[in-house]
Amino acid sequence: MSKPEMLADSTAQQIMTMIEEENRFKVGDKLPNENDLALELGVSRSTLREAIKILTTNGILEIKRGRGTFVTSNTIISSQNFSDIASGLDDLFEMRLMFEPDCAYLAAERATDEEIEIICYYGEKIEEKILSGEDRTEDEQKFHESIANATHNSFVKQFMPIIFNAIKKGVVVLTKDQDVSEDNLKDDRLIMDFIKKRNPEGARTAMRLHIIHAMERLQK
Repeated sequence: MSKPEMLADSTAQQIMTMIEEENRFKVGDKLPNENDLALELGVSRSTLREAIKILTTNGILEIKRGRGTFVTSNTIISSQNFSDIASGLDDLFEMRLMFEPDCAYLAAERATDEEIEIICYYGEKIEEKILSGEDRTEDEQKFHESIANATHNSFVKQFMPIIFNAIKKGVVVLTKDQDVSEDNLKDDRLIMDFIKKRNPEGARTAMRLHIIHAMERLQK
């Protein structure tokens, strides 16, 4: 692969990270204009065009003449084989197990009343989505992000793209398992309850159980 091709491929991956992990752009969203996006990514406009061509060919983006470039419903997850989605999930969830229980512990200690309200808001949104059978990915991500934010640790945010990726893949793989949904409801309620009570040990244990339950389902 030539250097320009490698650069275009790398740029395409950066755009996919914005879509899949950072949630910068959702299905139906229009990408920024060519000049602005090229400047943000630190590449030339020709490299950006090649990257967009790659993503368009793979059905990730769609160019609407006279309107711009838009994100389609064919994200990386939907364009991969199911086995590809599941690959690496064990490691992602293991990483969550090392990281998120302590986030819940610190959130229970440090969260402001307003931050607790935000955590509970997204926890309740997840419950609504589970009960109605709707996609809960975004609310799951916001729930865990709001807990991480409540740690008041400035470096925690750097780990969130990894957590977002694990949650998104996990929802795809496990969402059809009714037992998972039931576990999710119970676990999230426990996490919220302990954080509201400002019980750090309880919050840490509840988060740990939440992730372990998901890991156990992945093994089946």
